[in-house]
This record gives sequence, structure tokens and C-alpha cells, in this order.
Amino acid sequence: MDRRSLLAIFLIAMVLILMPYYFQLISPPPPVVTSARGCTDPGASNYNPDATEDDGSCKYISPQVAAPLGLEPDLPIKTEYEEKNILIETPLYSAVVSTKMGGSLVSFELKKYVGADSAFVNLIFEQNLNNLYLSFVSIDGENVSIKEPWFTNEGREHIEVFNDSYLLELSYIYKGESIEKTLLFDPGSYVVGVTTNLSNISDKLSGDFYSLGWDGGIPPTETNLKDDITYFNGYVYQAGDYYEFKKVAQNLKNQTGSLETVRGKTEWTAIRSKYFTSVFLPEKESEICWVGFKEIMLGSVSIPLYSMAVGLNKNQSSSVSIYLGPLEYETVKKINKGIPSIMNFGFSLIRPISLGVLWLLKSFHVWIPNYGLVLILFSVLVKIVVFPLTKKSYQSSKEMQALQPEIAKLKEKYKNNPQKLNKATMGLYKERGVNPLGGCLPILIQMPLLISLFQVFRSTIELRGAHFVGWITDLSAPDVVFRLPFSVPLYGDGVAILPLIMGVTMFIQQKMMPTQASGQQVFMSYFMTGFFVLLFNGFPSGLNLYYTLFNVLTILQQKYLTPVAPTKSLVQKK
Repeated sequence: MDRRSLLAIFLIAMVLILMPYYFQLISPPPPVVTSARGCTDPGASNYNPDATEDDGSCKYISPQVAAPLGLEPDLPIKTEYEEKNILIETPLYSAVVSTKMGGSLVSFELKKYVGADSAFVNLIFEQNLNNLYLSFVSIDGENVSIKEPWFTNEGREHIEVFNDSYLLELSYIYKGESIEKTLLFDPGSYVVGVTTNLSNISDKLSGDFYSLGWDGGIPPTETNLKDDITYFNGYVYQAGDYYEFKKVAQNLKNQTGSLETVRGKTEWTAIRSKYFTSVFLPEKESEICWVGFKEIMLGSVSIPLYSMAVGLNKNQSSSVSIYLGPLEYETVKKINKGIPSIMNFGFSLIRPISLGVLWLLKSFHVWIPNYGLVLILFSVLVKIVVFPLTKKSYQSSKEMQALQPEIAKLKEKYKNNPQKLNKATMGLYKERGVNPLGGCLPILIQMPLLISLFQVFRSTIELRGAHFVGWITDLSAPDVVFRLPFSVPLYGDGVAILPLIMGVTMFIQQKMMPTQASGQQVFMSYFMTGFFVLLFNGFPSGLNLYYTLFNVLTILQQKYLTPVAPTKSLVQKK
């Protein structure tokens, strides 16, 4: 293996190592959007001409239109209603709805997804029990959050929603006037429709808006907690693009826990984990929204949790669709075409390839119910597609190897004149018709596909919990068979089988490459094999299965399907 090949392998390794961070390194963050009107609008209610951010953009003062998330209201609200819990069961989920806060979710279990304890994934936990609540500022300047039980005439405790939609109606008396809130459950969707009407008390509210809020994010659901929380984030979608909470609200970087105001027409807001998301989609674009951030400790791990709220017009009935479910591409795309943009498919050049890979895997899965077998078929298909490239790479390596004796003579002849050596070497390449980059270019051309495969196998929910065979029970996680009593840097504390098998296939490939490499080059090739084994030990088993099969197919190709044609240099020698 020549130095250029080693360099190519090293570059591939660096790409894989830096993959979790390449969004930040390659794709610059979008510009901060804090207002649709900008700093030049003195008519804005919170405009301050003397307060600007470091980049010259407006620094808005948060208007008093809603109570901050996570804070108790200044005005205690007493109610005579008792809390009721109603179980709503659909084909997709089982939800327990409390009359507190006008229909908050106490539980939301997804029937198609299970956790490590074999129980259904529940997207409600202790930290986000304050959800779907209404907040506003009264004309007396008091923050009001109606978190007490509301009234409902629904007497049933268990409601099955398998055919027709179900509407849960709730009401509340505030200062002698009635306000209404309804929750609409659809049997075929993860969307819950929320309609609110505070027009009867609009004269008792300060400002133009009240808020519908969700506090405390969504819980971690995966066994690998550290990997799960790397995907936690919050987004605001404005002007056809999404912006992270920490980009539109600078104070969130300080982790103050306070609520920050974001102005401008907002199409939706979302918070997500690795595989699941909660999205607020107002029927009409909201003029204002709020974002929050806090951290909690779960064992020794700090968990980031995001909060959100959207502003609703106090003078009319308003509708908001709440999507609470999996980050599955086709599902969220039907809800809103912009939501898939928060999914991890890579930057602009890689994203179309990733989506094509995902579509192909799902298409195969329609006919083949086991995703492991799908990956085997996919490996064969990819090998067929890249066959000309790998064949060219192998033949180029052969040709370069045949030239090594002549190159060695040139090095001896021009050992004191590097310029003449380079010129003579390039002349030899041209004379023999050999491309010195012929062995590396095919590998580099395949890099976009390798990166897209890494993204798809690592973060798409289709492979989550997908069983293959034997010990490979989850293609989205490493195929660990036992744990070590200690953790090894880069390797971790789990021993996976597929990376070891992949290492064996890499070793066989190296042995099949005829070479007159120096001892240092041989050592480096073996070192890289061991390095890949360590690196891939923490990768999803689906990714390792693909790479292992791809290597096996490459070995078969080199042994049986790639003829060793005589190079021009050999012909001329004869």
C-alpha cells in the first residue's frame, strides 16, 4: 500500500471521527432572526434604539404578554373543579389527558416504539408535565398561568379512538367569564389539534397575545444516554428556514433558565431528541414566540431540556396543531414540509444522497421485513454500482506496483536533485499511461456516499430497535456482547463483534494487495486496521454490517472478478 493510499485511508478516518461535529464545521449557522421588522422599526412595542447586540442587530426587551415558562403565576387561581384523568387510546398511541391546565398530557406512549425496558416509549416525564397550558399578563400586570383543573362534561375515563376523531371540550371561568379549550384526537395521526378561545376575557388581558406553552422538553429514550442527548435541540422556523433556540435567543447561551422572546412571523417551533420531537404548528403564523432552556442532572449526565410557547391572538379563537411523535421523514413531511429540515441527513451536498439511501432502504423493506437482510441486499447493490471504481482502483495499484523498481532507480539516479526526480517520475507515469492518483480518486469519489450512509444508519428511526439475527438486536446501536469493567479511550467499555469481523476483512484485503512496501508502511497499514476496529466499535451495528459485507464483496471481486491485465510498463519491458 503506497503512501497516497495510506493518506486516503487517514482522511476517511478523520471524516468519520469528526462526523458528529461536521454540521458546525462545514455548514455555518444561519443568520439570527429576531424580528420580521428589524431594528429600523421604532414602532415596535419593545424597540430600544440604544440597545443592540454585538453584531448590530436589535436587542429587544421582552414584552409583557405572557408569563415566563417554568414560573408560577403571581396571581393564585382557585378553582372548584376536581382533576380528572382520561385515557385516550388510538392505534398509534395511548395518552392520559388531565383536566389540569385545560387538558395537559400526563402520559403519551407510542405503540410502535419500545425502550430498553421493553415498555412503550413515553414522551411525557416529570420534567415536562407542564404542557399545553395557557399564560397571559392581566391588565393589572400580573402573570397568570391557568394550571388548575378545568371543567369537562366528559364522564368516561377510557375513550377508544379507532375510527372517528374525538373532541374533548374543556372550559374555565376566569373573573366571571368563560374561556374554552378543545383537544382533537385523530386515530391515524400523531397530531393533536388544540383550539383555544379567550375572546371573552380579552379586555382583561394586557397586550395583544396570550401563549400556549410546553415546558421541559421531551425525555431521553435511548440506552446510550450520551449519544441521545447530542441530538437534543430546539428550533424556530421563520422565513422558510429553521433557527436553533440558542441562535435566536442569545441569553440562552448563558443557560439562565429564563424565557426569551422571539419576534417575527413563526410557522412552527419544535424541540427534539434523537428520534422523537414535539412541534407547535399554529394555524396562522404566530407574530411572537418564546423559547427556554434548562439543564437537569440524570446520574452523572447533564440533560439539556428546551421549552417553547407560541403567541395567540386574544381577540379570536386560535388553533394549534401539536405533533408529538417519531422523527420519521415521510410522517413529518406530511405535517409540514419544513420539519424534515431538523433531521440529520447532512449538509446540502450530502442530504440528497442520504434521502436517496433512506428511500431505497425503505423500499426494500416493503418486500423484505428484516432490515438486516435489506442491508445485505443494499451492500450488493452498492458494490455493483461502484464496481468500476473499485476495479480501477485495484488495477491502478497493480500498475503503480509494477513501476516501483523503475521509480526506485530514478530515486537513486536523482537523489540529489528533487526537481529532476519529480520531472522524471511524472514523465515515467505519462510514458507508461499510469495515473498516480488512480488508486485514491475512486475512494474519494465514494466519500459522499460513505458520509450519507453514516448519517442514515446512525440517526434514522427506521433502524431503531431493528433486529437482524442472534446477538444483533438493534441495528441503530453497537452489537455489544459484553461490557468491560473499565472504559478504553475511543473504544468504550463494550465489546462488539462486527467491528472485529470488519477488521479481519480489512487485514485480508491488505494481504491480497501485492506490495513491496517498507516496514514502516506495513506497520502503518496494520495500525490503521486496528484504529478502524477501535473507532467502529461504538458505531451502529447496521453501519458495521454494511461495511463488513462491502469488504467481503470487495475481496471476492479482487479474487475472482478483477483480471490482472498487463500494464504498459510490463508490455514495454517485453
